[in-house]
Amino acid sequence: MQHFDLTQLYWNGLIREQLLGQGLDRLPHAMLLVGPTGVGKTAFSEQLAALLLCESVAPDLTACGECQACRWLDAGNHPDFRRVAPDGDDETDEGAPEKTAEKTKKRSPGIISIARIRELEAFVFTGSHRNGSRVVLITEAEAMPPAAANALLKILEEPPASVYFILVSSKTKSLLPTIRSRCRVILFAAPDAAAATAWLAGAGLEKQAARYLQLAGGAPMRVAQWKDQGQLAPLDALVDSLISPPADPMALAARWDGLLKGDGVFRMENLVEGVQRWLFDLAQERMAGEIRYHGGWPRPKGVENLSPTGLMTAWREIGQFRRSARHPLNQLLFLENMATHFLRALRPAAS
Repeated sequence: MQHFDLTQLYWNGLIREQLLGQGLDRLPHAMLLVGPTGVGKTAFSEQLAALLLCESVAPDLTACGECQACRWLDAGNHPDFRRVAPDGDDETDEGAPEKTAEKTKKRSPGIISIARIRELEAFVFTGSHRNGSRVVLITEAEAMPPAAANALLKILEEPPASVYFILVSSKTKSLLPTIRSRCRVILFAAPDAAAATAWLAGAGLEKQAARYLQLAGGAPMRVAQWKDQGQLAPLDALVDSLISPPADPMALAARWDGLLKGDGVFRMENLVEGVQRWLFDLAQERMAGEIRYHGGWPRPKGVENLSPTGLMTAWREIGQFRRSARHPLNQLLFLENMATHFLRALRPAAS
């Protein structure tokens, strides 16, 4: 569980003012919060749900946190609230813990099944337990396959006036256009570096915050989640292995294997993503003289001798590894194969 303050997301203040400026009565009944991972969409959606369910709203339009409804929501058993996330996910994409206490049948992991959406029908078309608003929060909405999305569309056609739908997505291109058209789309973006750095300082990340922010694409909550999960040290160790890798693929694979056999927080998909981003930076440095992700780390020697074409080829090849990163048949063999592709890209270009 994270230990950083989700209430102080300064950079989303303007979005809040625009959304709530005319009061709760003017809120749209279907909202789609979109933007990159780690910028506070899920935290914002939870705060909005709490506000809609609160029975003693403060003058500044924040949930009181003390009424019966707020206590139930905090405990995960509010009768007028439903939270839907991909099956098998314990956390949202932004590190907010799953609070629902509902027990569900075993389903396919990684998707929001049609059964989960159909379960909402009874909730939506039944009266409120507290004679107030009812809220449906769907995180990672892009995880709905077409059948589930179409089932949601039917519910969205004529929902009762007291029901609010809040959808959160980092991959809106995967959503049905008809889902987007039924919702008011609210755009979120990464904060400026100063705001993100200040917030991370409050989360105990004063040192090297800029380094990790760049690696996270400017998303401060992703950095805070890495810190809370103990991933910063493995990330540093991975980059160290990429700056000065051994020439032997087996030796490099063994080094990576050791990282994965730590305390379990650093997983294969994290490693594959890290290698691919390093290759992207090397290629971009060669072609445009710019670095996107690793500006806070020392640069490896001999970058000027590398082939941009070879680097981009390796970047694409490593991308293929991401498809099976969660379930490799043989972990060490998988790593050796990936190390071979990576080291091949580091050979000096032929003159």
